[in-house]
Amino acid sequence: MNKTRVLVIEDSLTVRRRLVMALSADPSCEVVGEADEGARGIALCESLRPDVITLDMILKKGTGVEVTEHIMAFCPTPIVIVSSSFNRGDMIKTYDALRAGALEVIEKPTGDAPDEDWSRRFVDTVKLAAKIRVITHPRAKLKSTPAQPLVPPPSPPRVRLPERLPERLPERLPLRVPRTPTPIPPAEPGSPHSLIVIGASTGGPGALVQILRELPESFPLTVLLVIHIGLPFGRAFAAWLDGMVPLPVHEAKHGEVLPAPGAGRILMAPPDRHLVVRGGRLWLDDGPERHSCRPSVDVLFESVAEEVGRTAIGCLLTGMGKDGALGLLAMKRAGSTTLVQDESTSVVFGMPREAIRLGAASRILPIGEFGRTLLTLVRHGRGGSG
Repeated sequence: MNKTRVLVIEDSLTVRRRLVMALSADPSCEVVGEADEGARGIALCESLRPDVITLDMILKKGTGVEVTEHIMAFCPTPIVIVSSSFNRGDMIKTYDALRAGALEVIEKPTGDAPDEDWSRRFVDTVKLAAKIRVITHPRAKLKSTPAQPLVPPPSPPRVRLPERLPERLPERLPLRVPRTPTPIPPAEPGSPHSLIVIGASTGGPGALVQILRELPESFPLTVLLVIHIGLPFGRAFAAWLDGMVPLPVHEAKHGEVLPAPGAGRILMAPPDRHLVVRGGRLWLDDGPERHSCRPSVDVLFESVAEEVGRTAIGCLLTGMGKDGALGLLAMKRAGSTTLVQDESTSVVFGMPREAIRLGAASRILPIGEFGRTLLTLVRHGRGGSG
């Protein structure tokens, strides 16, 4: 049996030893190299060609974002970010690295004692990432030469993360989702559409930024978003995304009224909570996971199919597994327009492939055409649900 060959890039000697120990304890893994600085990590990646890399965000001679950009441009390799989940700076850099092509993120081990649960999750995440055939992200090639560490662009001016993240999420809200006769707001006059819903998983941060940055501040519709970023890293994702795109981004609140067309915004399912549209309002639900996911794209899409129907647009993007495929099919059967990301631009063609297999896609698009297509559909109603 071929072993999973892992390169560990980690600044802290103590943490690096923990990572190597956890990987070495699994007979199907082999640590082929270690580095504590970015330039060394890049060199080892190019010479060793590992199956997967674990990467810290804070390094000597370079940052995790620089390393990710360089590797994904010149030596594409699956990358798992191992980051401090409660450090504000690390969290911002983590989102930037995910946008640059890193696949997954897991928190650093805490304490000195072995943690079997953490070790198992870490090793499983690394082995799963190693199986993904990653795509080239050419952004770094436009900025630098292969011989030099890459310099990331300045942070966008609109990022407004809190100085200190909360120690814990708020207490859960009631799970019962009442049915009320309140109608869903009608579509904007002259437009056949009233709501956009988007689901994404692995590779989602970069795909979302590429789509949503094309929707101007004058865009009239609300966008509901489900992305698979687990606790604790999902807590500040909405604030990070808010700094990347023109429309305001917030986490959805339990029971809030679904905004009527007119003033666009992006409302995101909080970590570990399903997002449901019912009776003209948004509801948060911590019911059972779907496809091992909470929030689940299927849960949102199915509620939109039932409550909004033909005036909704559903978008299913890159991701592992099949969450969202059945929900998108329900939307299409209800008359919604359904857009699915194509294989050539998907980091992982799992969720989109399943939707296409089921016949849930009205249109299959490269990621670069989603923004323009949404603008056309909303402004002119072209594209249909075919």
